[in-house]
Amino acid sequence: MKKILIIKNESGEGAGLLNDVLNELHINTDIVDLNQGIDFPSPLDYGALVVLGGPDSANDRSEKMIQEIARIQEAIKGKIPYLGICLGLQTLVKAGGGQVVKNPVKETGFRGTDHQLFTIKLTEAGKNDPLFEDLGNNFPVFQLHGETVEPTPEMTVLGEGTFCKNQIVKVTEKSYGIQCHFELTREMFVQWMDEVDDLKKIDQEECVADFCSFYDDYIHTGKQLFRNFIKIAGY
Repeated sequence: MKKILIIKNESGEGAGLLNDVLNELHINTDIVDLNQGIDFPSPLDYGALVVLGGPDSANDRSEKMIQEIARIQEAIKGKIPYLGICLGLQTLVKAGGGQVVKNPVKETGFRGTDHQLFTIKLTEAGKNDPLFEDLGNNFPVFQLHGETVEPTPEMTVLGEGTFCKNQIVKVTEKSYGIQCHFELTREMFVQWMDEVDDLKKIDQEECVADFCSFYDDYIHTGKQLFRNFIKIAGY
């Protein structure tokens, strides 16, 4: 069984709950932190590719991002199963020919400018996709982004939000990107609230209270979604 390649775009943005599932299923990984100047390995040597979030834009013309887009295009052409989170969604759509643009508003934490919880609602295609097997049709999510994607007509939107419509996008049969963060552990959440500037600007007490109020459901959703991806990837 081939390893799974996990790409970190920011040293502080780890795999979180994904690691729990990988350990549970005894699947080996290589974790590469591009923020440390390490080259992006060829995804063709792996059974699946996971790309995590970070502060970069998929539109950056840095050497790092140019290589990242090229490697993701390699994965798409090679039919390597792919799961992208936040920036990992944006790089996937960019690599597949779509656009990455500024979102009308920044989405930060668990609540939007209307003070309502950020909630993803699955489209009809999403309700029937194996990525969401044994999950509901909508769920509250944690957001931390200022850009959004404009998919090509060949791509399929699986989940939508209020202020950022295109939340979950399927690019090929086994290539998915998700705008929200579903991978947070309790420890990661505390670290981000303490270190990320955008999160320091929101009502932190309310954000912590929100996370505590549906913590069990959040953990279940994150782990089940990743288990579903692992199954799709053929493990």
